[in-house]
Amino acid sequence: MKFEFSQFGHRIGGPSGIGELMEDLGNALSSGRTDLKMLGGGQPAHIPEVNALWRRRMEEILAEPGGLEKTLANYDPPRGNPAFIAALAGLFQREFGWQVSPRNFAITSGGQTAFFFLFNLLAGTMPDGRRKKILLPLVPEYIGYANQGGSGDLFRAVPPRIEKTGPHEFKYRVDFDQLEVTDDIAAICVSRPTNPTGNVLTDDEIARLSGLAKSHGIPLIIDNAYGAPFPNVIFTEATPVWDEHIILTLSLSKIGLPGARTGIVVAHPDIADAVAAMSSVVGLSNPNIGQAIMRPMVEDGGILRLSNEVVKPFYIEKSRQAQGWVREFFADRFDYYIHRSEGALFLWLWFPGLPVTAKELYERLKQRGVLIVPGHYFFFGLEDEDWRHRHECVRMTFTMDEAVVRDGIRIIGEEVAAIWGR
Repeated sequence: MKFEFSQFGHRIGGPSGIGELMEDLGNALSSGRTDLKMLGGGQPAHIPEVNALWRRRMEEILAEPGGLEKTLANYDPPRGNPAFIAALAGLFQREFGWQVSPRNFAITSGGQTAFFFLFNLLAGTMPDGRRKKILLPLVPEYIGYANQGGSGDLFRAVPPRIEKTGPHEFKYRVDFDQLEVTDDIAAICVSRPTNPTGNVLTDDEIARLSGLAKSHGIPLIIDNAYGAPFPNVIFTEATPVWDEHIILTLSLSKIGLPGARTGIVVAHPDIADAVAAMSSVVGLSNPNIGQAIMRPMVEDGGILRLSNEVVKPFYIEKSRQAQGWVREFFADRFDYYIHRSEGALFLWLWFPGLPVTAKELYERLKQRGVLIVPGHYFFFGLEDEDWRHRHECVRMTFTMDEAVVRDGIRIIGEEVAAIWGR
């Protein structure tokens, strides 16, 4: 029997880069295969101090009279748990002086869901029949955005300036000379740090983008899944910002709770209200467990201490190690560059002139038990689909056990050298 799908069904229910990535990640983590080197997904590391904290919080919830029942057996409002939201508002008021109240917040079932809501709320086919898009001022950008348009392609992207910053190191910069906000742009969107590259837009770049958005009466969306103030997986200077025209999204995933599926939207009340309404339509309410675990740490600021004193230093060291292994195993066998590692959980590798595509390299590495993500998936929204650079890059994560990361990088080096015949 053959079923006929709608346009929406084809877009959301068909093949996608994020689907392929999560299929690889899920199968690798659940298979029990010890020979797989999972360097492809955004799975955060199991940090012992962090896991011990979750265990203690679960024990506290179980010990509290009615704690288990409130957490697992009750619906929260679609906006999120009121006590958790009040704690978030208090944290941002107290620590950063932001003029926010609980009405500026909405909880979603993970950051991915937040962006599905936001993109389709702001862009697509408008009531008057116009089509609006989301402007990405810097690509490569997060693979999970690409297929989220329920009514067709939602994105317009601007190629970056590529700046070589050292031997075997480069950095993408926003090309403001090429950045144009036209009447069909609904919002500007960036991730900070950028997934996949670990790029952190400077305070000046964020200020310029914010001013550009405000002058055109549109939102600036900042995806803060890895950013400040939590989980603060940032290895350089970056000031947290918010204003009425800024939509800030955060997540509990990268601080160590990906299974809790807890996203946080900080926005103008009209936007937050709409996101809450969408949560009620799509899922009634959101998961309670992440909010219950984290609420006391938001109330007393412990979430900031955990981010700054445990999570951030852990990933700085993981990044340093991985870059050292790249230099060891790649050496001068072929031409390569690492994007300057300024945050997030990844290294972005560029092989100029690579004789095969990154997709072909991915398939060859998969045969050897190493899973990475080919770079072309991250360059959506560009008019120049044939830009060779997009097929010369791959993303790898450094969050897995040291032996897995080291051996995976060794195999990547061997395979790229073999492709070059060296």
